[in-house]
Amino acid sequence: MLDRADTQAKAAQEARAIRIAILAMGGEGGGVLAEWIVDLAEHGGYLAQLTSVPGVAQRTGATIYYVELFPKRALAEDAPEPVMALMPMPGDVDIIIASELMEAGRAVQRGLVTPDRTALIASTHRVFSMTEKIAMADGRADAPVLLEACRNSAKSFFGADLAAAAERTGSVISAVLFGALAQSRTLPFEREAFEATIERAGVGVAASKRGFAAGMAAVRGEAAAAATDGAASRDRPAVQASTSSVLADTSRASLAALIAQAESAFPATARPVVRVGIERLADYQDLDYAQDYLLRLKPIADAERRHGDGSGHLLIETARELALGMAYEDTIRVAELKIRGSRFARVREEVRAREGQIVEIAEFMHPRLKEIAESVPAWLGRSMLRPGILRSAVENATRKGRVVKTTSIRGFLQLYLVASLKAWRRSSLRFVEEEARLTSWLERILAAAAKDYVLAVEIAECRGLVKGYGDTHERGVANYESIIGLIDHLAEKPEPAKRVQELRKAAVADDSGSALKAAIAQLGLG
Repeated sequence: MLDRADTQAKAAQEARAIRIAILAMGGEGGGVLAEWIVDLAEHGGYLAQLTSVPGVAQRTGATIYYVELFPKRALAEDAPEPVMALMPMPGDVDIIIASELMEAGRAVQRGLVTPDRTALIASTHRVFSMTEKIAMADGRADAPVLLEACRNSAKSFFGADLAAAAERTGSVISAVLFGALAQSRTLPFEREAFEATIERAGVGVAASKRGFAAGMAAVRGEAAAAATDGAASRDRPAVQASTSSVLADTSRASLAALIAQAESAFPATARPVVRVGIERLADYQDLDYAQDYLLRLKPIADAERRHGDGSGHLLIETARELALGMAYEDTIRVAELKIRGSRFARVREEVRAREGQIVEIAEFMHPRLKEIAESVPAWLGRSMLRPGILRSAVENATRKGRVVKTTSIRGFLQLYLVASLKAWRRSSLRFVEEEARLTSWLERILAAAAKDYVLAVEIAECRGLVKGYGDTHERGVANYESIIGLIDHLAEKPEPAKRVQELRKAAVADDSGSALKAAIAQLGLG
Protein backbone atom coordinates (compact mmCIF):
# COMPACT_ATOMS: atom_id res chain seq x y z
CA MET A 1 0.00 0.00 0.00
CA LEU A 2 2.80 2.39 0.88
CA ASP A 3 4.60 1.67 -2.37
CA ARG A 4 1.42 2.30 -4.32
CA ALA A 5 0.77 5.57 -2.45
CA ASP A 6 4.33 6.74 -3.06
CA THR A 7 4.01 5.89 -6.73
CA GLN A 8 0.75 7.83 -7.02
CA ALA A 9 2.24 10.83 -5.22
CA LYS A 10 5.29 10.80 -7.48
CA ALA A 11 3.09 10.54 -10.56
CA ALA A 12 0.95 13.44 -9.36
CA GLN A 13 4.07 15.54 -8.77
CA GLU A 14 5.44 14.71 -12.21
CA ALA A 15 2.10 15.60 -13.80
CA ARG A 16 2.31 19.13 -12.45
CA ALA A 17 3.54 21.92 -14.73
CA ILE A 18 6.59 24.00 -13.84
CA ARG A 19 5.58 27.65 -13.88
CA ILE A 20 8.22 30.32 -14.60
CA ALA A 21 7.81 34.11 -14.77
CA ILE A 22 10.53 36.37 -16.18
CA LEU A 23 10.42 40.10 -15.44
CA ALA A 24 12.76 42.09 -17.68
CA MET A 25 12.99 45.61 -19.04
CA GLY A 26 13.20 46.44 -22.71
CA GLY A 27 16.53 45.68 -24.35
CA GLU A 28 17.64 43.19 -21.68
CA GLY A 29 16.88 40.08 -23.72
CA GLY A 30 13.98 38.79 -21.63
CA GLY A 31 12.39 37.31 -24.74
CA VAL A 32 15.63 35.55 -25.67
CA LEU A 33 15.90 34.12 -22.16
CA ALA A 34 12.32 32.84 -22.33
CA GLU A 35 12.95 31.24 -25.73
CA TRP A 36 16.09 29.56 -24.38
CA ILE A 37 14.06 28.04 -21.54
CA VAL A 38 11.46 26.78 -24.01
CA ASP A 39 14.15 25.24 -26.23
CA LEU A 40 15.88 23.71 -23.19
CA ALA A 41 12.63 22.10 -22.05
CA GLU A 42 11.55 20.83 -25.45
CA HIS A 43 14.89 19.11 -25.97
CA GLY A 44 14.61 17.68 -22.45
CA GLY A 45 11.29 15.92 -22.93
CA TYR A 46 8.87 18.65 -21.90
CA LEU A 47 5.97 20.43 -23.55
CA ALA A 48 6.46 24.18 -23.31
CA GLN A 49 4.29 27.26 -23.76
CA LEU A 50 5.48 30.89 -23.80
CA THR A 51 3.36 34.03 -23.49
CA SER A 52 4.25 37.63 -22.69
CA VAL A 53 2.53 40.66 -21.22
CA PRO A 54 4.22 43.87 -22.45
CA GLY A 55 5.18 46.56 -19.97
CA VAL A 56 4.91 50.29 -20.59
CA ALA A 57 7.40 52.92 -21.64
CA GLN A 58 9.80 54.99 -19.50
CA ARG A 59 10.67 52.24 -17.05
CA THR A 60 7.36 52.16 -15.15
CA GLY A 61 7.03 48.43 -15.63
CA ALA A 62 8.75 45.42 -17.15
CA THR A 63 7.53 42.92 -19.70
CA ILE A 64 6.45 39.67 -18.02
CA TYR A 65 7.34 36.53 -19.95
CA TYR A 66 5.48 33.47 -18.69
CA VAL A 67 6.60 29.92 -19.42
CA GLU A 68 4.91 26.67 -18.44
CA LEU A 69 6.69 23.34 -18.82
CA PHE A 70 4.90 19.98 -18.66
CA PRO A 71 6.70 16.60 -18.69
CA LYS A 72 5.69 14.40 -21.61
CA ARG A 73 6.31 11.27 -19.56
CA ALA A 74 3.46 12.24 -17.24
CA LEU A 75 0.92 12.05 -20.06
CA ALA A 76 -1.02 8.84 -20.51
CA GLU A 77 -0.88 7.20 -23.91
CA ASP A 78 -3.12 8.97 -26.44
CA ALA A 79 -4.00 11.62 -23.84
CA PRO A 80 -4.59 15.17 -25.16
CA GLU A 81 -1.97 17.81 -24.48
CA PRO A 82 -2.53 19.71 -21.23
CA VAL A 83 -4.10 23.16 -21.20
CA MET A 84 -1.57 25.69 -19.88
CA ALA A 85 -2.13 29.14 -18.41
CA LEU A 86 -1.42 32.37 -20.28
CA MET A 87 -0.15 34.46 -17.39
CA PRO A 88 1.25 33.98 -13.87
CA MET A 89 -1.14 33.92 -10.95
CA PRO A 90 -0.31 34.99 -7.37
CA GLY A 91 0.75 32.05 -5.26
CA ASP A 92 1.14 29.75 -8.26
CA VAL A 93 4.65 30.39 -9.61
CA ASP A 94 7.63 28.09 -9.11
CA ILE A 95 10.45 30.25 -10.45
CA ILE A 96 10.70 34.04 -10.74
CA ILE A 97 13.60 35.53 -12.73
CA ALA A 98 14.01 39.31 -12.31
CA SER A 99 16.53 41.35 -14.29
CA GLU A 100 16.77 44.05 -11.61
CA LEU A 101 16.08 44.42 -7.89
CA MET A 102 13.01 46.64 -8.21
CA GLU A 103 11.41 44.10 -10.55
CA ALA A 104 12.02 41.41 -7.95
CA GLY A 105 10.29 43.69 -5.45
CA ARG A 106 7.36 44.13 -7.83
CA ALA A 107 7.01 40.36 -8.08
CA VAL A 108 6.91 40.13 -4.28
CA GLN A 109 4.36 42.94 -4.10
CA ARG A 110 2.11 41.20 -6.64
CA GLY A 111 2.12 38.01 -4.63
CA LEU A 112 3.94 36.02 -7.30
CA VAL A 113 6.64 35.04 -4.80
CA THR A 114 5.61 32.73 -1.97
CA PRO A 115 7.77 31.24 0.82
CA ASP A 116 6.40 27.70 0.43
CA ARG A 117 7.04 27.39 -3.29
CA THR A 118 8.92 30.08 -5.23
CA ALA A 119 12.59 30.23 -6.11
CA LEU A 120 13.50 33.87 -6.77
CA ILE A 121 16.49 34.57 -9.05
CA ALA A 122 17.34 38.25 -9.31
CA SER A 123 20.06 40.70 -10.21
CA THR A 124 20.60 42.98 -7.24
CA HIS A 125 21.65 46.08 -9.19
CA ARG A 126 19.26 49.04 -9.44
CA VAL A 127 17.77 50.87 -12.43
CA PHE A 128 15.67 53.70 -11.05
CA SER A 129 12.00 53.80 -12.00
CA MET A 130 10.23 56.92 -13.25
CA THR A 131 8.38 57.30 -9.93
CA GLU A 132 11.75 57.38 -8.16
CA LYS A 133 13.19 59.91 -10.61
CA ILE A 134 10.30 62.38 -10.58
CA ALA A 135 9.82 62.39 -6.80
CA MET A 136 10.00 65.87 -5.29
CA ALA A 137 12.62 64.66 -2.79
CA ASP A 138 14.80 61.56 -2.75
CA GLY A 139 12.30 59.01 -3.99
CA ARG A 140 14.69 56.09 -4.30
CA ALA A 141 13.52 52.78 -2.88
CA ASP A 142 15.72 51.41 -0.11
CA ALA A 143 17.73 48.58 -1.71
CA PRO A 144 18.49 46.75 1.59
CA VAL A 145 14.78 46.72 2.40
CA LEU A 146 13.98 45.30 -1.05
CA LEU A 147 16.63 42.62 -0.60
CA GLU A 148 15.29 41.64 2.80
CA ALA A 149 11.73 41.41 1.41
CA CYS A 150 12.96 39.17 -1.41
CA ARG A 151 14.77 36.84 0.97
CA ASN A 152 11.85 36.62 3.40
CA SER A 153 9.20 36.11 0.71
CA ALA A 154 10.84 33.35 -1.34
CA LYS A 155 11.41 29.70 -0.58
CA SER A 156 14.92 30.18 -1.93
CA PHE A 157 16.64 33.35 -3.11
CA PHE A 158 19.51 33.52 -5.60
CA GLY A 159 20.76 37.10 -5.90
CA ALA A 160 23.90 38.80 -7.16
CA ASP A 161 24.88 41.82 -9.26
CA LEU A 162 24.37 40.05 -12.56
CA ALA A 163 24.54 43.29 -14.57
CA ALA A 164 28.13 43.73 -13.41
CA ALA A 165 28.85 40.13 -14.42
CA ALA A 166 27.46 40.84 -17.88
CA GLU A 167 29.62 43.96 -18.16
CA ARG A 168 32.76 42.11 -17.12
CA THR A 169 32.25 39.38 -19.68
CA GLY A 170 31.12 41.54 -22.59
CA SER A 171 27.81 39.68 -22.60
CA VAL A 172 24.16 40.55 -21.95
CA ILE A 173 22.23 40.06 -18.75
CA SER A 174 19.88 37.46 -20.27
CA ALA A 175 22.82 35.06 -20.67
CA VAL A 176 23.95 35.71 -17.10
CA LEU A 177 20.42 35.09 -15.79
CA PHE A 178 20.36 31.82 -17.73
CA GLY A 179 23.53 30.81 -15.91
CA ALA A 180 22.02 31.80 -12.57
CA LEU A 181 18.98 29.65 -13.39
CA ALA A 182 21.24 26.68 -14.13
CA GLN A 183 23.16 27.16 -10.87
CA SER A 184 19.92 27.37 -8.83
CA ARG A 185 19.15 23.73 -9.75
CA THR A 186 15.46 24.55 -9.91
CA LEU A 187 15.02 22.90 -13.32
CA PRO A 188 15.69 19.17 -13.95
CA PHE A 189 18.45 19.78 -16.50
CA GLU A 190 22.23 19.65 -16.31
CA ARG A 191 24.67 22.39 -17.23
CA GLU A 192 25.48 20.71 -20.54
CA ALA A 193 21.84 20.98 -21.61
CA PHE A 194 21.82 24.71 -20.86
CA GLU A 195 25.00 25.30 -22.86
CA ALA A 196 23.68 23.21 -25.75
CA THR A 197 20.65 25.51 -25.86
CA ILE A 198 22.89 28.54 -26.29
CA GLU A 199 24.81 26.79 -29.04
CA ARG A 200 21.62 25.87 -30.92
CA ALA A 201 20.56 29.54 -30.91
CA GLY A 202 23.68 30.27 -32.96
CA VAL A 203 23.88 34.01 -32.19
CA GLY A 204 26.68 35.47 -30.06
CA VAL A 205 27.46 32.00 -28.76
CA ALA A 206 30.92 32.77 -27.33
CA ALA A 207 29.80 35.91 -25.45
CA SER A 208 26.62 34.21 -24.21
CA LYS A 209 28.55 31.23 -22.86
CA ARG A 210 30.91 33.58 -21.03
CA GLY A 211 27.93 35.35 -19.51
CA PHE A 212 26.32 32.01 -18.66
CA ALA A 213 29.44 30.91 -16.78
CA ALA A 214 29.61 34.27 -15.01
CA GLY A 215 25.99 33.89 -13.90
CA MET A 216 26.69 30.49 -12.39
CA ALA A 217 29.78 31.83 -10.64
CA ALA A 218 27.97 34.93 -9.34
CA VAL A 219 25.21 32.87 -7.75
CA ARG A 220 27.85 30.65 -6.14
CA GLY A 221 29.36 33.84 -4.73
CA GLU A 222 32.55 33.48 -6.73
CA ALA A 223 34.34 35.93 -8.98
CA ALA A 224 33.32 35.76 -12.62
CA ALA A 225 35.32 33.03 -14.33
CA ALA A 226 34.85 34.33 -17.83
CA ALA A 227 37.27 36.85 -19.28
CA THR A 228 36.31 39.70 -21.54
CA ASP A 229 37.07 39.09 -25.20
CA GLY A 230 39.32 41.33 -27.28
CA ALA A 231 36.48 43.23 -28.90
CA ALA A 232 34.89 44.16 -25.57
CA SER A 233 38.27 45.17 -24.18
CA ARG A 234 38.93 47.46 -27.12
CA ASP A 235 35.56 49.19 -26.86
CA ARG A 236 35.59 50.00 -23.15
CA PRO A 237 38.65 52.29 -22.87
CA ALA A 238 37.37 54.43 -25.74
CA VAL A 239 34.13 55.08 -23.87
CA GLN A 240 35.98 55.86 -20.65
CA ALA A 241 38.26 58.29 -22.43
CA SER A 242 35.36 60.09 -24.06
CA THR A 243 33.36 60.44 -20.84
CA SER A 244 36.12 61.09 -18.32
CA SER A 245 36.86 64.55 -19.65
CA VAL A 246 34.59 67.24 -18.29
CA LEU A 247 35.55 69.71 -20.97
CA ALA A 248 35.97 68.87 -24.61
CA ASP A 249 36.14 72.37 -26.04
CA THR A 250 37.71 74.47 -23.26
CA SER A 251 41.36 74.85 -22.38
CA ARG A 252 42.31 72.38 -19.67
CA ALA A 253 45.02 74.73 -18.49
CA SER A 254 42.53 77.56 -17.92
CA LEU A 255 40.21 75.23 -16.06
CA ALA A 256 43.07 74.01 -13.87
CA ALA A 257 44.01 77.61 -13.07
CA LEU A 258 40.45 78.42 -12.08
CA ILE A 259 40.27 75.38 -9.81
CA ALA A 260 43.60 76.34 -8.25
CA GLN A 261 42.20 79.81 -7.60
CA ALA A 262 39.23 78.28 -5.81
CA GLU A 263 41.52 76.01 -3.78
CA SER A 264 43.22 79.03 -2.27
CA ALA A 265 40.06 81.10 -1.79
CA PHE A 266 37.76 78.58 -0.07
CA PRO A 267 38.15 76.42 3.05
CA ALA A 268 39.05 72.76 2.72
CA THR A 269 35.60 71.54 3.76
CA ALA A 270 33.94 73.22 0.77
CA ARG A 271 36.60 72.63 -1.88
CA PRO A 272 35.28 69.29 -3.23
CA VAL A 273 31.83 70.78 -3.85
CA VAL A 274 33.21 74.01 -5.31
CA ARG A 275 35.50 72.07 -7.64
CA VAL A 276 32.64 70.00 -9.00
CA GLY A 277 30.60 73.20 -9.42
CA ILE A 278 33.39 74.82 -11.46
CA GLU A 279 33.73 71.77 -13.70
CA ARG A 280 29.99 71.47 -14.18
CA LEU A 281 29.48 75.12 -15.10
CA ALA A 282 32.50 75.32 -17.38
CA ASP A 283 31.11 72.34 -19.24
CA TYR A 284 27.56 73.72 -19.15
CA GLN A 285 28.45 77.17 -20.50
CA ASP A 286 32.09 78.35 -20.41
CA LEU A 287 34.91 79.36 -18.08
CA ASP A 288 33.53 82.88 -17.63
CA TYR A 289 30.32 81.35 -16.30
CA ALA A 290 32.32 79.25 -13.83
CA GLN A 291 34.18 82.43 -12.79
CA ASP A 292 30.82 84.10 -12.12
CA TYR A 293 30.00 81.15 -9.86
CA LEU A 294 33.08 81.81 -7.74
CA LEU A 295 32.35 85.53 -7.53
CA ARG A 296 28.83 84.83 -6.28
CA LEU A 297 30.14 82.38 -3.68
CA LYS A 298 32.72 84.79 -2.24
CA PRO A 299 30.25 86.79 -0.08
CA ILE A 300 28.85 83.49 1.24
CA ALA A 301 32.38 82.38 2.18
CA ASP A 302 32.87 85.68 3.99
CA ALA A 303 29.60 85.22 5.86
CA GLU A 304 30.65 81.69 6.79
CA ARG A 305 33.87 83.01 8.33
CA ARG A 306 32.13 85.78 10.26
CA HIS A 307 28.97 84.01 11.44
CA GLY A 308 29.57 80.28 10.95
CA ASP A 309 29.76 77.58 13.58
CA GLY A 310 32.88 75.98 12.11
CA SER A 311 31.03 73.31 10.15
CA GLY A 312 31.12 75.14 6.81
CA HIS A 313 27.56 73.92 6.29
CA LEU A 314 26.25 77.19 4.85
CA LEU A 315 29.00 77.50 2.25
CA ILE A 316 28.78 73.84 1.23
CA GLU A 317 25.00 73.87 0.76
CA THR A 318 25.04 77.19 -1.06
CA ALA A 319 27.87 76.05 -3.35
CA ARG A 320 25.98 72.88 -4.23
CA GLU A 321 22.61 74.49 -4.88
CA LEU A 322 24.09 77.48 -6.72
CA ALA A 323 25.93 75.18 -9.15
CA LEU A 324 22.76 73.18 -9.76
CA GLY A 325 20.71 76.34 -10.19
CA MET A 326 23.12 77.90 -12.66
CA ALA A 327 23.29 74.65 -14.66
CA TYR A 328 19.54 74.33 -15.14
CA GLU A 329 18.16 71.95 -17.76
CA ASP A 330 16.87 73.60 -20.93
CA THR A 331 16.37 72.58 -24.55
CA ILE A 332 19.87 73.83 -25.37
CA ARG A 333 21.45 71.53 -22.80
CA VAL A 334 19.36 68.55 -23.87
CA ALA A 335 20.31 69.03 -27.52
CA GLU A 336 23.99 69.44 -26.66
CA LEU A 337 24.11 66.23 -24.61
CA LYS A 338 22.33 64.18 -27.26
CA ILE A 339 24.86 64.96 -30.00
CA ARG A 340 28.04 64.53 -27.97
CA GLY A 341 30.51 61.98 -29.24
CA SER A 342 30.67 60.37 -25.82
CA ARG A 343 26.95 59.61 -25.99
CA PHE A 344 27.23 57.89 -29.37
CA ALA A 345 30.13 55.85 -28.02
CA ARG A 346 28.15 54.93 -24.89
CA VAL A 347 25.16 53.77 -26.93
CA ARG A 348 27.40 51.61 -29.12
CA GLU A 349 28.88 50.12 -25.96
CA GLU A 350 25.46 49.43 -24.46
CA VAL A 351 24.16 47.62 -27.55
CA ARG A 352 27.48 45.76 -27.99
CA ALA A 353 27.90 47.02 -31.55
CA ARG A 354 30.90 45.56 -33.32
CA GLU A 355 33.30 47.58 -35.42
CA GLY A 356 31.69 48.39 -38.75
CA GLN A 357 28.13 47.85 -37.53
CA ILE A 358 25.70 50.71 -38.15
CA VAL A 359 23.74 51.90 -35.11
CA GLU A 360 20.80 54.30 -35.50
CA ILE A 361 19.63 56.43 -32.57
CA ALA A 362 16.09 57.83 -32.70
CA GLU A 363 15.14 60.51 -30.15
CA PHE A 364 11.52 61.36 -29.37
CA MET A 365 11.35 65.12 -28.90
CA HIS A 366 8.29 67.00 -27.69
CA PRO A 367 9.26 70.38 -26.18
CA ARG A 368 6.40 72.45 -24.79
CA LEU A 369 5.64 76.04 -25.74
CA LYS A 370 7.12 77.31 -22.46
CA GLU A 371 10.36 75.37 -22.96
CA ILE A 372 10.77 76.82 -26.44
CA ALA A 373 9.98 80.34 -25.25
CA GLU A 374 12.53 80.02 -22.45
CA SER A 375 15.30 79.15 -24.91
CA VAL A 376 15.03 82.24 -27.12
CA PRO A 377 15.85 85.90 -26.29
CA ALA A 378 13.76 87.21 -23.41
CA TRP A 379 11.77 89.72 -25.52
CA LEU A 380 10.85 87.02 -28.04
CA GLY A 381 10.06 84.46 -25.37
CA ARG A 382 7.64 86.82 -23.63
CA SER A 383 5.94 87.47 -26.97
CA MET A 384 5.55 83.73 -27.52
CA LEU A 385 3.87 83.29 -24.15
CA ARG A 386 1.37 86.12 -24.72
CA PRO A 387 -1.89 85.14 -26.47
CA GLY A 388 -1.69 86.01 -30.15
CA ILE A 389 -0.62 84.90 -33.60
CA LEU A 390 2.95 84.03 -32.58
CA ARG A 391 1.84 81.82 -29.71
CA SER A 392 -0.73 80.03 -31.86
CA ALA A 393 1.83 79.40 -34.58
CA VAL A 394 4.34 77.88 -32.14
CA GLU A 395 1.67 75.76 -30.46
CA ASN A 396 0.46 74.42 -33.81
CA ALA A 397 4.00 73.60 -34.88
CA THR A 398 4.75 71.73 -31.64
CA ARG A 399 1.39 70.10 -31.04
CA LYS A 400 2.83 66.68 -31.80
CA GLY A 401 6.17 65.29 -30.86
CA ARG A 402 8.60 64.15 -33.49
CA VAL A 403 11.27 61.52 -33.85
CA VAL A 404 14.74 62.87 -34.59
CA LYS A 405 17.45 60.47 -35.73
CA THR A 406 20.63 61.96 -34.35
CA THR A 407 22.68 59.46 -36.34
CA SER A 408 21.41 60.99 -39.60
CA ILE A 409 22.84 64.22 -41.03
CA ARG A 410 19.48 65.96 -40.95
CA GLY A 411 18.65 64.94 -37.39
CA PHE A 412 22.12 65.75 -36.12
CA LEU A 413 22.05 69.22 -37.71
CA GLN A 414 18.64 69.96 -36.19
CA LEU A 415 19.92 69.37 -32.68
CA TYR A 416 23.25 71.00 -33.49
CA LEU A 417 21.33 74.18 -34.39
CA VAL A 418 19.51 74.12 -31.05
CA ALA A 419 22.74 73.39 -29.16
CA SER A 420 24.45 76.32 -30.91
CA LEU A 421 22.06 78.67 -29.05
CA LYS A 422 24.36 78.10 -26.09
CA ALA A 423 26.37 81.16 -27.18
CA TRP A 424 23.25 83.33 -26.66
CA ARG A 425 21.93 81.54 -23.55
CA ARG A 426 22.64 84.57 -21.31
CA SER A 427 20.04 86.57 -23.23
CA SER A 428 17.34 83.87 -23.03
CA LEU A 429 14.14 84.25 -21.06
CA ARG A 430 14.93 81.26 -18.83
CA PHE A 431 18.37 82.67 -18.00
CA VAL A 432 16.89 86.03 -17.02
CA GLU A 433 14.32 84.36 -14.76
CA GLU A 434 16.81 81.97 -13.15
CA GLU A 435 19.34 84.74 -12.53
CA ALA A 436 16.73 86.90 -10.79
CA ARG A 437 15.63 83.98 -8.63
CA LEU A 438 19.20 83.02 -7.68
CA THR A 439 20.18 86.62 -6.91
CA SER A 440 17.21 87.05 -4.59
CA TRP A 441 17.99 83.71 -2.90
CA LEU A 442 21.63 84.67 -2.25
CA GLU A 443 20.61 88.04 -0.84
CA ARG A 444 18.22 86.33 1.59
CA ILE A 445 20.95 83.94 2.71
CA LEU A 446 23.36 86.79 3.44
CA ALA A 447 20.72 88.80 5.29
CA ALA A 448 19.76 85.81 7.44
CA ALA A 449 23.35 84.75 8.14
CA ALA A 450 24.09 87.99 9.98
CA LYS A 451 21.23 87.31 12.43
CA ASP A 452 20.57 83.55 12.44
CA TYR A 453 23.14 81.20 10.92
CA VAL A 454 20.90 78.12 11.19
CA LEU A 455 18.06 79.92 9.39
CA ALA A 456 20.48 80.92 6.62
CA VAL A 457 21.39 77.25 6.13
CA GLU A 458 17.71 76.34 5.87
CA ILE A 459 17.16 79.06 3.26
CA ALA A 460 20.11 77.66 1.30
CA GLU A 461 18.62 74.16 1.42
CA CYS A 462 15.23 75.42 0.24
CA ARG A 463 16.76 75.89 -3.21
CA GLY A 464 16.88 72.09 -3.45
CA LEU A 465 13.12 72.15 -4.05
CA VAL A 466 13.77 73.52 -7.55
CA LYS A 467 14.77 70.62 -9.75
CA GLY A 468 14.00 68.74 -12.96
CA TYR A 469 12.13 70.14 -15.92
CA GLY A 470 8.57 70.52 -17.16
CA ASP A 471 5.84 70.00 -14.57
CA THR A 472 8.32 68.81 -11.94
CA HIS A 473 10.29 72.06 -12.24
CA GLU A 474 7.16 74.22 -12.10
CA ARG A 475 5.92 72.46 -8.95
CA GLY A 476 9.33 72.88 -7.36
CA VAL A 477 9.48 76.59 -8.17
CA ALA A 478 5.95 77.12 -6.80
CA ASN A 479 6.80 75.36 -3.53
CA TYR A 480 10.11 77.21 -3.22
CA GLU A 481 8.52 80.62 -3.76
CA SER A 482 5.72 79.82 -1.31
CA ILE A 483 8.26 79.13 1.45
CA ILE A 484 10.67 81.95 0.57
CA GLY A 485 7.77 84.40 0.57
CA LEU A 486 7.13 83.54 4.21
CA ILE A 487 10.71 83.92 5.47
CA ASP A 488 10.21 87.44 6.84
CA HIS A 489 7.12 86.35 8.78
CA LEU A 490 8.81 83.21 10.08
CA ALA A 491 11.87 85.19 11.21
CA GLU A 492 9.66 86.96 13.73
CA LYS A 493 8.48 83.70 15.28
CA PRO A 494 10.33 81.36 17.69
CA GLU A 495 12.66 78.83 16.07
CA PRO A 496 12.33 80.11 12.50
CA ALA A 497 14.83 77.59 11.11
CA LYS A 498 12.79 74.71 12.48
CA ARG A 499 9.62 76.15 10.90
CA VAL A 500 11.32 76.49 7.50
CA GLN A 501 12.56 72.92 7.76
CA GLU A 502 9.03 71.70 8.49
CA LEU A 503 7.68 73.54 5.46
CA ARG A 504 10.48 72.19 3.27
CA LYS A 505 9.68 68.63 4.29
CA ALA A 506 5.98 69.23 3.68
CA ALA A 507 6.76 70.54 0.20
CA VAL A 508 8.26 67.20 -0.84
CA ALA A 509 5.60 65.07 0.86
CA ASP A 510 3.38 65.05 -2.23
CA ASP A 511 3.27 66.51 -5.74
CA SER A 512 -0.07 68.25 -5.31
CA GLY A 513 1.11 70.81 -2.74
CA SER A 514 -1.61 69.81 -0.27
CA ALA A 515 0.82 68.97 2.53
CA LEU A 516 2.60 72.31 2.16
CA LYS A 517 -0.67 74.25 2.20
CA ALA A 518 -1.73 72.39 5.34
CA ALA A 519 1.62 73.09 7.03
CA ILE A 520 1.41 76.79 6.18
CA ALA A 521 -2.13 76.96 7.52
CA GLN A 522 -1.06 75.18 10.71
CA LEU A 523 1.52 77.91 11.30
CA GLY A 524 -1.18 80.53 10.93
CA LEU A 525 0.39 82.00 7.80
CA GLY A 526 -2.23 80.98 5.24
